[in-house]
Amino acid sequence: MYVVPGDPVLALAGERYDDETLDEMRRELGLDKPLALQYAAYLGRLARFDLGRSFLTRRPVSEAIRERFPRTFALALSAMAIAVVLGILIGLAAARFPRLGRGFMLFTLVGVSIPVFWLGLLLIHLFAIELSILPPSGYGGGSIRYLILPALTLSLSSMATVARVTRSGVVEAFGEDYVRTARAKGLGELVVLGKHVLRNALVPVVTIVGADFGSYLSGSVLTESIFGWPGLGRLIVQGIMKRDFPVIQGAVLFMAATFVLVNLIVDLSYGFIDPRIRLHGRGKR
Repeated sequence: MYVVPGDPVLALAGERYDDETLDEMRRELGLDKPLALQYAAYLGRLARFDLGRSFLTRRPVSEAIRERFPRTFALALSAMAIAVVLGILIGLAAARFPRLGRGFMLFTLVGVSIPVFWLGLLLIHLFAIELSILPPSGYGGGSIRYLILPALTLSLSSMATVARVTRSGVVEAFGEDYVRTARAKGLGELVVLGKHVLRNALVPVVTIVGADFGSYLSGSVLTESIFGWPGLGRLIVQGIMKRDFPVIQGAVLFMAATFVLVNLIVDLSYGFIDPRIRLHGRGKR
C-alpha cells in the first residue's frame, strides 16, 4: 500500500490546506514516522486486538467491520444457498439423464466463463431496466428484493462448478460396488441415490462450497461495487480510493481469518459426511 502512488493525507484533506497543516495531520496519523516504526506500532496494536482507527472517519476499524460483515454474510449465504441447491439438482439431472447432460454441462461452461461484472450488468439491464421488477442497486434496509440480483450474480460461477463436480461424483458412485450391493438388497432408486450415491459424491462438493463461501465472506468486491451493496468488499474499495490504510489492513486481515476459519470447518465436516474418512483416521491411530 505504501508503494502505490498517492498520499493518504492529500486524499483525506484535498489541496485546500497548506504544507504546515498537512504535516501536522501526518503527525497526528503517525505517518511521519519511518515505515518500520509504523509497522511495529501496528503489530503492537494488533497484539491487543486493536485494528486502529479509520483515517477518514476516525471510527475504530473493528466497528466498521462489525457493521458491514452481517450484510456480506447475508449476501454470501444467499448466493451459496442458490449455488448449492440448483447446482446439485443440475448435476443430478445431468448424471441421470445423459441426453440432457450435454445441455446442462454447456450451461455450466457458460456459467464459469461469464465475468461477474458483465453478468451483473446484464441482470440489472434485464430485471431492473427492461422488466422493472427488481431494484438495480442499493441495500434497501435489508429488503430481500435488493438481495436477489447480487445473490444471483455471485452464485452463478459456484453453481456451475457444483453442478459439474456433482455430475462427475454421481456418475462415478453409480459404478461402485456398494451401490450394486444396495440395489441387490432391493432398495429403491431414491434411497440408493440419497443414502449412498449422493452422500459419497458430496465430499468434493463440500470442498468447493467451503472455498467459495470463504471467499464470499471475505468480501465480494466486484459484486458489492456493481450493486452498491454496503458490505466488506465495498468497504475495502472505499478504503483503497481514500488511501485509508487502517481500514484496508483491518478488513484484509479479517478476510484472511474468516477464510481460514471456514476452510477449517469444512475439513472437520468431511468425517460427518463420509464415514469412511472418519474410520480411516481412527485406523491410523
